[in-house]
Formats: sequence, structure tokens, C-alpha cells
Amino acid sequence: MSDPSAYEIHPGVPSVEDYRRLRTHAGLSDKSAEGAAVGLAHTWYGVVVVHGRDPVGMGRIIGDGGCFFQIVDICVLPEHQGRGLGRRIMQALNDELELRAPDRSYVSLIADGDAHHLYRKFGFTDRAPKSIGMARFIRAE
Repeated sequence: MSDPSAYEIHPGVPSVEDYRRLRTHAGLSDKSAEGAAVGLAHTWYGVVVVHGRDPVGMGRIIGDGGCFFQIVDICVLPEHQGRGLGRRIMQALNDELELRAPDRSYVSLIADGDAHHLYRKFGFTDRAPKSIGMARFIRAE
């Protein structure tokens, strides 16, 4: 198991190629190269976890920069999981929100699988039955 200090977290976003690789290898859905290029450029804040010179994890905040924010793309490659990297990603994103997001901003996310346990540690709570998360894909294959 790698020493946790062998990992660095840097502000920013990965390249389109690394973004797509991180998502798919971590079990998230693929995104088109075109969509990834546009989306990454509109990130409000993001972080990349690096091991050596290789990106092994990431997380992003998107939104309007004033009222609404959404945490997306939280992922760590399977061979690097179990080292607290998800928590470090969430802490970095949370710290930036606390620093720059205006008072009363609404921050949301979609918790897949058991990730809700991690997100609860950062103050996220279920919104049901008042709010129900909904989604759809455009021309999903």
C-alpha cells in the first residue's frame, strides 16, 4: 500500500484524456471528448490527485458561481482507493466552497453507491421527500 504522503492534490482539472480515463476506470460513465472539453473549461473549482506524475483521482465543482453549486466527478482509480483520497478530495472542494461561495449558496451532489457515507461527513443530507434527484442523458448510447 502506498504511503498517503506519496499523493499530492493540485487545484485544476485533468486533461480531457485523463478525465475520461479516470471516470471510466473508476466505474463512472464515459463522456464524449467534445463534452468533456467544454465541461472542464467551465469548472468553478477542481482538484486532481497525482501519484508520481500520474493523475489517479479528481473532483470538481460546477455551477453558476453565486447561488447554485454541484459537486461532480469525485473518483479515484481502484488501485488507489482505500487511502483516504476521496476524503481529501472532498475536503479540498469543501474548503474552497467555504472560502469563496456566497452565504446561503445551495450545494448539491448525487451520491452513488456507498459514497453517501463520505458525503454525510461533510454535512450533506438526504433531501427527500421534499426534493428528489432526477436526471436524464442526451442521446445516451
